[in-house]
Amino acid sequence: MSEHPRRDEIPPGTLYMLILKMLARHGQLHGYEIANAIQQVSDDVLQVEEGSLYPALQRMLLKGWVTAEWGVTAGNRRARYYRLTAQGRKQLLAEVEQYQRVNGAIHKILQTV
Repeated sequence: MSEHPRRDEIPPGTLYMLILKMLARHGQLHGYEIANAIQQVSDDVLQVEEGSLYPALQRMLLKGWVTAEWGVTAGNRRARYYRLTAQGRKQLLAEVEQYQRVNGAIHKILQTV
């Protein structure tokens, strides 16, 4: 058996929720930190690809769920830092509620004989 856990695709419709949750948890993060936080908290099971992350962040900016400002990383690199808005906090609650409802329904189906 491999020492490295298998990486799985992020379930469709959950990327916004995961990004919003990481921002709620950490306050302000740049894109790489968001992806890294999701990977670490999921014990390396979930990996967000740049090709999915940055377009999602751009859509979230347009929806007003996050704000962004340019800053400098600890490694002295320029990066865009994202922060949750009040509207983003409301959206996070809605996303979690929907996820739990769907997950509960799937769980019921899996428990049937």
